[in-house]
Order: sequence, then C-alpha cells, then structure tokens
Amino acid sequence: RGKDEKYRVRMPKLRMAKEYKDKRKSIDDMERNIFKFKKSSEEKSKKMDKEEKLFRETFMYDKEIRVLATATAERSVPSRRRADLPLTAGEQLDVIDVLQGHAVICRNAQGRYGYVLVEHLNFR
Repeated sequence: RGKDEKYRVRMPKLRMAKEYKDKRKSIDDMERNIFKFKKSSEEKSKKMDKEEKLFRETFMYDKEIRVLATATAERSVPSRRRADLPLTAGEQLDVIDVLQGHAVICRNAQGRYGYVLVEHLNFR
C-alpha cells in the first residue's frame, strides 16, 4: 500500500506537467502563425509593387494610382489580349482610370491591372 500511495501522488503531477506542455505547444504554434502571416503579407506587398511597376511600363501610366470606384464583375470573361484583365463572376475590382469609349482600367484583389469593358461591371 505504501508503494501505491507514492504512485498516486506522482501521477497527477505528471498529468499536470503534460497539460502544461500541451498549452506551451499551442502558444508556440500561435506565435509561429503570427510570424507566417507577417511574412506572407510582406511577400504580397512585394508582388503588388511588381505588378504596379509592370502596369506602369505596359500602359505608360504616369499619373498617381487612385481608386475612383469599386465595381463587381457580373460574369466571367477570359482575357483576349495581354492588356485585358481576366474576370471571374462576383470578383471585386477597383476602378483606377476611365478611358474614352467603353473600357476602364481596373485592379483585382491579386494586384493585377488591365482593361475591362464597362458592360461587364456592376457599379453598386
């Protein structure tokens, strides 16, 4: 019976240590997730800068990039030219510049720029 009491005393201590260890692991995982989020946002901003540079070269756009309006794509449209922006139905777009005719320059959520026909957009 003396040995059984010793084991009974030790077992709760080990369980508490294991629970503490599990909590510690979950805290470390949360910290790692935060760092991964920051890293991905840095990569995303670098990609956005690269897309903006490509846009300025392709379209010879010297003005400041300002969002004039926000629009939603009514239907999916593949791009026919390199300068056209491919659309998916329901996608949110930022209107950057309005051109003469039926086209506007838009930016999608991934940071890509291109021409979009006004008839494919819904301005609500």
